[in-house]
Amino acid sequence: MKNSAFQPSMMGWPYLLLSFFLILSGCHYNPEPGSSAQGEKRRQAYEQHRTMQANSDYADKEWIFFGPRWMSGRITDVAVPNGSHDIIYAGAASGGVWKSYDQGKTWEPIFENAASTSIGDIAIAPSDTNTIWVATGEANIFRSSMAGTGIYKSTDAGKTWKNMGLNATNTMGRIVVHPEDPDVVYVAASGNEWTTNPERGVFKTTDGGATWEKIFYINPRIGAIDLVMDPEDPQTLYASMWHRIRKRWSDPVPQPGDGIFKTTDAGKTWRKLAVGLPDDSLTGRIGIDVSPSQPNIVYAFVDNHHVDTTAEATVDSYGREQTRKVYGAQVFRSIDKGESWEKMSPDTGLIDNLTNTYGWVFGQIRVDPNDANTIYVMGVRLAKSTDGGRTFERLYDEGLHGDHHAMWIDPNNSDLLVNGNDGGVNISHNQGETWYNNETLPVVQFYNVHYDMEDPFRVYGSVQDNGCFRGPVDHRPGIDSARQWERIPGGEGTYIVVDKENPNILFNSSFYGRLRRCEYTDGEWEVEKILTRAEEGEPELRGQWLAPTIMSPHDKNVLYHGMQFVFKTPDRGETWEKISPDLSNYNPQKQGESFYSISYATISTLSESSLKQGLIYAGTDDGNLHMTREGGEIWTTVVRGLPQNKHVSRVVASQHSEGTVYLTLNGKRQDDFEAYVYRSDDYGSNWEDISSNMPNSPVNVVIEDPRDQNILYAGTDIGVYISDNKGKSWQVMGSGMPSTYVHDLKLHPRERILVAATHGRGMFKLTL
Repeated sequence: MKNSAFQPSMMGWPYLLLSFFLILSGCHYNPEPGSSAQGEKRRQAYEQHRTMQANSDYADKEWIFFGPRWMSGRITDVAVPNGSHDIIYAGAASGGVWKSYDQGKTWEPIFENAASTSIGDIAIAPSDTNTIWVATGEANIFRSSMAGTGIYKSTDAGKTWKNMGLNATNTMGRIVVHPEDPDVVYVAASGNEWTTNPERGVFKTTDGGATWEKIFYINPRIGAIDLVMDPEDPQTLYASMWHRIRKRWSDPVPQPGDGIFKTTDAGKTWRKLAVGLPDDSLTGRIGIDVSPSQPNIVYAFVDNHHVDTTAEATVDSYGREQTRKVYGAQVFRSIDKGESWEKMSPDTGLIDNLTNTYGWVFGQIRVDPNDANTIYVMGVRLAKSTDGGRTFERLYDEGLHGDHHAMWIDPNNSDLLVNGNDGGVNISHNQGETWYNNETLPVVQFYNVHYDMEDPFRVYGSVQDNGCFRGPVDHRPGIDSARQWERIPGGEGTYIVVDKENPNILFNSSFYGRLRRCEYTDGEWEVEKILTRAEEGEPELRGQWLAPTIMSPHDKNVLYHGMQFVFKTPDRGETWEKISPDLSNYNPQKQGESFYSISYATISTLSESSLKQGLIYAGTDDGNLHMTREGGEIWTTVVRGLPQNKHVSRVVASQHSEGTVYLTLNGKRQDDFEAYVYRSDDYGSNWEDISSNMPNSPVNVVIEDPRDQNILYAGTDIGVYISDNKGKSWQVMGSGMPSTYVHDLKLHPRERILVAATHGRGMFKLTL
């Protein structure tokens, strides 16, 4: 693979001195979330990572990508240079930027080594196709979205890149480059995902990114999510503003202030366009586009959360009953450059169900460059209208993924479409009637990894929006059959437990901890629900998106499963016993309303000691950690001295010393990007910070080496680290892995192969 060459801009001496002091002292420094100091600190942390990687004692160890290659991951944007239809740039939600020279048949990574490889948008200067801008930080507000570290620029078609600032915006939804002057650039900054920050709104540079001016700003909660320029008048732009904040217990709730705004003087002044649009109190995210052939025609793809009083209550995508129904997706059109609007889409269920109650994920609309009446809207399914939005047809083809986020239409040939979705990039040569299914982009978003004891052993993992898969560790992408990676039962968000003796028996969840037992016999998988809902009279169960399930190291028939309670089965799920009280900091005020609700105040990680049966640790997503030595009879809170209210990403009982336990906390859900790693040698009564010299980056997992009690491995949002002295110091583990989000690590005890599940670049392995 070809590595990108980065040219970091000059760092401020105060920040360098501060970083140096922090490294020496081992202290955590917490700047205000979203602040410029924090954004710069994250960029500097990546430069520290690169230096440590070059100087590591383990640099000779090589990470090898081993799949999968027959499926892909979420694509947030696609871009094609003027005058071309073969060169395509694709930005992945958490897999960097890729370039194809042959209309998507093959790809090479051109932006894979950066402080963040989460991509919000790509823009190519119309007047100079060698000038490319990449905005880091996915603007779609998924639970698995990653924050960015600014905007980057290439002047050699992606060979080298330079950071051009806006480091604290964290997410960006759109870049617009002036059609004649490549130094004039506008950016729609959507801001932090979880907290407020002032670095959001519309930014502009007139000197190629050397300096930026915030030219439109409402408040620290409302960001710019979309931006489009009038193709005949570059002084005129339309901006979509969105109250873009989510809580740990709630998806984004529409609030007053959303809407479409317009400038006719290149951003000096702005005014709201509202005539004919729904009241802004509950409109949510809005996507916009202008017709290139008739610029007086503007379209808006509105996520309307006003209640439809004529509709019956329904259930959401996860089977939860809803007491009301919102309108959902609606298409509006203006024929007078936004001065007035008319609702075009019919209330038939086809178009509004494209977003249902989660329009915050989508919001993309495109107008055919040669026909102002032909539009495409992207949501759960892709829909097309040829009469200005009055009627729609859903576009479908085998292999075309359901969730859509990006589209480019050839201005010289409207038949050619390039679509980005949760399964990669698809191409149509007949306006969407049929599609070329291209899933060769290796940007799969794994949540975790598990292994069996076959020879060669197989690895298992759940994939964002694509379910569960397993594949052989010796798989050779491009040589072996891609279908060696096979689909297995299970939801996109689940841990997987593999039977120690029979790998065709699995335990995993459909979603939110609804546990199932899966057995492969006679060429088919049989799936049985074994723990899905509370018993009558019991509190409703709350399960994490990744609800933990573990098999006891002492008895393969015993499993533990975490909801807000810890459950235990002695017989592989036939019967269950609740062995804990609610271990979370449950607060009814911190539970989402109706379809906005995210399961919260739940158990996020479990570990049972292999040295003492019944010694169990349970961590929660709201910062609690409990321990029992008696299999659940008594639970003790063990959080003294730990940062409060952090998501407990992993707790690991030591395999070498009964009283030793390791812990990682993750602050991403508070827009906190510190590294939190701890060790206790007294069952959690006291904790020592062992993050040491680890660069500033969220930590997702820590594991012990089963053969050497001094060796630890940690997976962070920029790579894998190793400590050979119990955390007194850390080094980057191996070479050959791009900067990526390492969500899970497993070390196979027999083969001594370390496997990393990355959220954006598939599976990697390293032989120890």
